[in-house]
Amino acid sequence: MAHPRPPFPKQPQDLPGSSADMQPAPDHGEDSYRGSGKLAGLTALVTGADSGIGRAIALAYAREGADVAISYLSEDAEAERSRALVEEAGQRALLLPGDIQSAELCRHNVSKTKETFGQIDILVNNAAHQMHFDDFEDIPDEEWEMTFRTNIHAMFYLAKAVVPQMKDGSAIINTASINSDMPNPGLLAYASTKGAIQNFTAGLAQSLGPRGIRVNCVAPGPVWTPLIPSTLPADSVTEFGANYPMGRPAQPVELAPAYVMLADPASSYTSGATIAVTGGKPIL
Repeated sequence: MAHPRPPFPKQPQDLPGSSADMQPAPDHGEDSYRGSGKLAGLTALVTGADSGIGRAIALAYAREGADVAISYLSEDAEAERSRALVEEAGQRALLLPGDIQSAELCRHNVSKTKETFGQIDILVNNAAHQMHFDDFEDIPDEEWEMTFRTNIHAMFYLAKAVVPQMKDGSAIINTASINSDMPNPGLLAYASTKGAIQNFTAGLAQSLGPRGIRVNCVAPGPVWTPLIPSTLPADSVTEFGANYPMGRPAQPVELAPAYVMLADPASSYTSGATIAVTGGKPIL
């Protein structure tokens, strides 16, 4: 199957960005992903599920038979599209707007998901914030702190709230990055949180192993999502993914199978792992 390759048009956007305004449009699997019942009867809470990788996860989970709670910041139109995709697959969807920098909101999202669906079997910590700075000294204190609150603190709050609701066989899946091992200096705050996520995942897997709860992470390479045109310099967007072995960025749908595999109860001995989806560039 042919996938879009750079160069891409210049397309600056303001945060948080919009899938509808991207050229080419991201592929979340709307026309291609086919489920086979791997997650039938399960419920997932997915953060950042309004667009990008999160939307692809929500769509794939629904087509595999899971109900999905869609956590997102404030992109209501994007989130409604994700909800429609879940419901078109015959599954229930729950929208959970709000800023997960707040520990209280994280706890609310977990309790609302449990109240609505009666169970939580899968937590996907996928939401993230990044911003590019050429010079280290230009990173504002507030930007550094917000990146950590969004990317790693929220992960702790959500995991802490969800674990008491989970049964043996449940799964927590965190989104790390190739930046976990190969930090981009222009994304220093983001890369630092991604290294922390990989460490958090490995430690939590050991902590929760005796309870039968698996914890893993996915480390994507470049992925064509609204975060790209809204946070990177225009020239970087134009050539995004060109320096990877496959010569292009991933489409969000190409990440979904890794998240399905890690959520699948059949992966019952996979915990503490990092699944690299990096288009041929090794994570060392």
